[in-house]
Amino acid sequence: MIYFVTSNKGKFVEAAAIFGDLVQKDIGYTEIQADTLEEVASFGMNEVAARLKGPVMLEDAGLFVEALQGFPGVYSAYVQKTIGNAGILRLMQGVENRRAYFKSVIAYVDADGEPVMFSGVVHGQIGFEARGSKGFGYDPIFYVGDLSLGEMEITEKNRISHRAKSMTALKGWLASR
Repeated sequence: MIYFVTSNKGKFVEAAAIFGDLVQKDIGYTEIQADTLEEVASFGMNEVAARLKGPVMLEDAGLFVEALQGFPGVYSAYVQKTIGNAGILRLMQGVENRRAYFKSVIAYVDADGEPVMFSGVVHGQIGFEARGSKGFGYDPIFYVGDLSLGEMEITEKNRISHRAKSMTALKGWLASR
């Protein structure tokens, strides 16, 4: 059993579909302002590991839009809360280059170990409209091929997503130990 520190039920559902033996812990932690997801995850894990004993993980993820010089990036959660998908679509009005990627960074530590990190990336593009009610966050505006992540069932999304890639890397690492 692994504690997954997140307040995001969507993240937990996606992770549980890969791991199965997760327990969600909504205990919060400090998300520092930093240049990389790795820095945010590392700082958060140091705080979380001091509060929870046993195997624990957390994830930081971001949407990086090429035409916006990587924005919202490490500020993705804040931007989602403040301007949402509609705001990103407004920023992209008239922009031809729609390329973007999602990146996920998982930090993990067990009771007596050093923190380790795993990452995953999925490339796609920002659509011209939000489509789909599945998933959460930026899923309805992030397209891989002809579908937004918001149109995909969790099994389909977990075959390609950034989060699934980082979670699968952690799962493989745990199995090899």
